[in-house]
Amino acid sequence: MTKSALQIARAAYQPKLPKALKGAVKTVIGAPTQSVADQDAIKQLFPNTYGMPLITFEAGEPMKHAPINVGVILSGGQAPGGHNVISGLFDGIKSLNADSKLYGFILGPGGLVDHNYMELTSTIIDEYRNTGGFDIIGSGRTKLEKEEQFDKGYEILKQLGIQALVIIGGDDSNTNACVLAEYYAAKKYGVQVIGCPKTIDGDLKNEMIETSFGFDTACKVYSEVIGNIQRDCNSARKYWHFIKLMGRSASHIALECALQVQPNVCIVSEEVESKDMSLDDVVTYIAEIVATRAAEGNNFGTVLIPEGLIEFIPAMKRLIAELNDFLAANAEEFSHIKKSHQRDYIISKLSPANAAVYASLPDTVARQLTLDRDPHGNVQVSLIETEKLLSEMVATKLATWKAEGKFDGKFAALHHFFGYEGRCAAPSNYDADYCYSLGYTASMLIADGKTGYMSSVRNTTAPAEEWIAGGVPITMMMNMERRHGEMKPVIQKALVRLDGAPFKTFVEHRERWAKLTDYVYPGPIQYFGPSAVCDQPTKTLLLEQGK
Repeated sequence: MTKSALQIARAAYQPKLPKALKGAVKTVIGAPTQSVADQDAIKQLFPNTYGMPLITFEAGEPMKHAPINVGVILSGGQAPGGHNVISGLFDGIKSLNADSKLYGFILGPGGLVDHNYMELTSTIIDEYRNTGGFDIIGSGRTKLEKEEQFDKGYEILKQLGIQALVIIGGDDSNTNACVLAEYYAAKKYGVQVIGCPKTIDGDLKNEMIETSFGFDTACKVYSEVIGNIQRDCNSARKYWHFIKLMGRSASHIALECALQVQPNVCIVSEEVESKDMSLDDVVTYIAEIVATRAAEGNNFGTVLIPEGLIEFIPAMKRLIAELNDFLAANAEEFSHIKKSHQRDYIISKLSPANAAVYASLPDTVARQLTLDRDPHGNVQVSLIETEKLLSEMVATKLATWKAEGKFDGKFAALHHFFGYEGRCAAPSNYDADYCYSLGYTASMLIADGKTGYMSSVRNTTAPAEEWIAGGVPITMMMNMERRHGEMKPVIQKALVRLDGAPFKTFVEHRERWAKLTDYVYPGPIQYFGPSAVCDQPTKTLLLEQGK
């Protein structure tokens, strides 16, 4: 395999570890826990793994450990640093006993069910240290929900003598890890299950999980490219760039990138929802900034848009819900309506408020809302080109204002969607260190006999020496939510807090950024050079910790 100069240099990078993990480790038992909500329901569903205490690790006396066989699964979408979680896990179990073995299940949770695995040896691990992607064993989106899956998985775990399984994933994957831990504990199978917090969207966090891995790197990659676009924007001085960013369920990425690059506009979905803004309100807000800048002779700018914005606009949410129900019940009749008549047909069948919203949409978006459904019959919101929808509607509004003499500028839009560019980037120093520590911490939770825990590394805005490693019961993060018509236990998603320091800081500056061209150009992720450049955590984390 041909390697770039950067790959060769990064292979030699030794991730930093908290001092508590640098030798023998002692477990400190903390306070018992309860779920964030719906305590009785969660306790009933997880009698064997509910209410367990928080765990922290400190330096301890050396102890002999028997060899331990561990399995690892990468679940869901890729995030930078996954390979370092596996490297840290591998080094951790080998530090306990050199005869310990690590097995990787291929292509996600499906590999466990289908008995598709490989042993991860030091030769393999060394090829993947500090690299991006999940290609060491691949990932998948199979949900571990059924007892037959659990039992099928147990067959191979038993056959390989695997005593613990580490599931690296987001909120859904870790919910599945918790269900699996509970099942194996109830059956007394003697298999521990540990989770690791992964998602570039940043919506898996709480007081014990201060950030999910991959968020730091993805935001740095996106901010670099947005910075490049802003430099071009300020050079050409004739385009408005509408940039959609990953984050269907929360706007953490858009907000963090805004704090890093200082764009003219950044929409935060959670604010749109809390203010009950309509689509027209959002369009008017952007159009007013375009008009204000044009009056100063600046017919250019940047607009950051979270991927899931449409679902946060209350009127759109109501329209989509009614459309889903109507098309599910009338699919046959709708299929016989001529394409040219479909729009009028839908308008005639919707309630007046939703019909008005639907009628206001550009043809392309209106058609997409009625045609493309997912396997559950729902609109595939992530396919809606929100960046084009907004720029088209802004252009229409500005044309109206021009006719009324309220706008005298020019408006030309370019569109971008940054998603996959950030998911498999080589991890930043922060993510390389954080992920390695998460994997190493998981090995210590296994050595201590824990199950149903998520690996936790905190205080990460301090030097790595001072990071706090430990474990948090996954049940502590859970609540009950309606999924596909039934109430299910799930890890509560962390949305952007409108009373939080990151959002408040953004609000404090956004008016100035809107009017002025006050762009910041962060440049690429830096691996070599002063610590102030190479090791800085996200603005979000620094602001949340008052730094």
